[in-house]
Amino acid sequence: MTARGIRTDGDAEDLDVEEVLALVNDNNAHRSPSDPLPAPVPQRPETPREPDPGNPDRHHRATPWPDARETAARAARSATRSARRAPVSVPLDVALGLTLAEPLTALTDLPSFDTSAMDGWAVAGPGPWAVREEGVLAGHAEPEPLTDGEAVRIATGARIPLDTTAVLRSEHGRTDAKGQLHAGREIQHGQDIRPRGQECRNGDQLLAVGTLVTPAVLGLASAAGYDTLTAVPRPRVEVLVLGDELLTEGLPHDGLIRDALGPMLPPWLRALGAEVTAVRRLGDDAKALHKALTKSEADLIVTTGGTAAGPVDHVHPTLKRIGAELLVDGVKVRPGHPMLLARTKEHQHLVGLPGNPLAAVSGLLTLAEPMLRTLAARPAPEAYTMPLKEAAHGHPYDTRLIPVVLRGDHAVPLHYQGPAMLRGMAAADAVAVVPPGGARAGQEAELLDLPWASAGIEVCFT
Repeated sequence: MTARGIRTDGDAEDLDVEEVLALVNDNNAHRSPSDPLPAPVPQRPETPREPDPGNPDRHHRATPWPDARETAARAARSATRSARRAPVSVPLDVALGLTLAEPLTALTDLPSFDTSAMDGWAVAGPGPWAVREEGVLAGHAEPEPLTDGEAVRIATGARIPLDTTAVLRSEHGRTDAKGQLHAGREIQHGQDIRPRGQECRNGDQLLAVGTLVTPAVLGLASAAGYDTLTAVPRPRVEVLVLGDELLTEGLPHDGLIRDALGPMLPPWLRALGAEVTAVRRLGDDAKALHKALTKSEADLIVTTGGTAAGPVDHVHPTLKRIGAELLVDGVKVRPGHPMLLARTKEHQHLVGLPGNPLAAVSGLLTLAEPMLRTLAARPAPEAYTMPLKEAAHGHPYDTRLIPVVLRGDHAVPLHYQGPAMLRGMAAADAVAVVPPGGARAGQEAELLDLPWASAGIEVCFT
């Protein structure tokens, strides 16, 4: 199958991520008029933002939620253009979830010889047939040709003898006392034979550049003769867990709490296509944060906590100290509005997540997901909507993200939506985008799929 608008003559040695992104974007731009369009997302006029008396400057800098997502994707596109990350050749067993950087082209005919589609008899000419003593099994050398009036037992997948007329299924044939084979019903010429090249011919393009490698793609690649695939490399991500109050084991006590983000973020980031190179626990140590940022060679750094303006919130001062460029400094979304995105080096970015767990999830969906998706050259998911089963309370001025479960043709908002709560998210199928002011029961809401709900293969990345 060939995707429209995708170039298929790229040389893997010369093709870089920028070109893959261009090919994927070009394919999306050349959608046929007959292709289904994404479901429309209800739009509301932007409500004037009231000033925040606690921090008016920061409130003024906050970015609308859709703009923040586009800024993250645009920053990733810029990084791929400048970094020119080369495609990688990877064995099939580690290619799951990557994006093809060159077309998957058949290396042989499939099937590569005429094969039996059923267990039964290969027969030649009209019946009844005399049956050979030795049968034909899959994986064996080419059998002797048949002559008219002759049959031979054959297994599914075995090579068809020359001059075979058809395969008679086991349940459709019987032998008499003289050993003659009779057909229980009329058979057609070529019946239950898979002819050579039925699925593809050597050199046919099977999949285009930009295809996500799924389990089925791995199976097709293996059948077509591939041992490795040329793909866009996973973006490298380093996670920095901040906060002196975090415990890694045992029950909370004496003002200390368990760290929820350390265990949650690495698999979630892998589910988004990343290679998590390190998880470092730095506490509230400004010097340690500075050292980690200046030493990191990751494509993306993700920090947890420290993005506000408290006495131990060191992210902003450290970014200023290293000369980072703030691209997003606060987002008009709840929970998670103190999130940020910064360019720390020419080819490196930092996503600062709030410390509250559900607020951090909001930051993942808002900034990390579009950035990682773009770095990995994955196509953007099509927007879709569903009506809400119940009314969803909104923020007066900001977008709100709430966990939902999908029941039939409705999305059901879940309870436990506070910034520090994960109980609702742990049960969710998706996240609903609630516009400022809220949404009534029955109103269409844009939904964001969770990676394990939309493409469960990625959660097993290692």
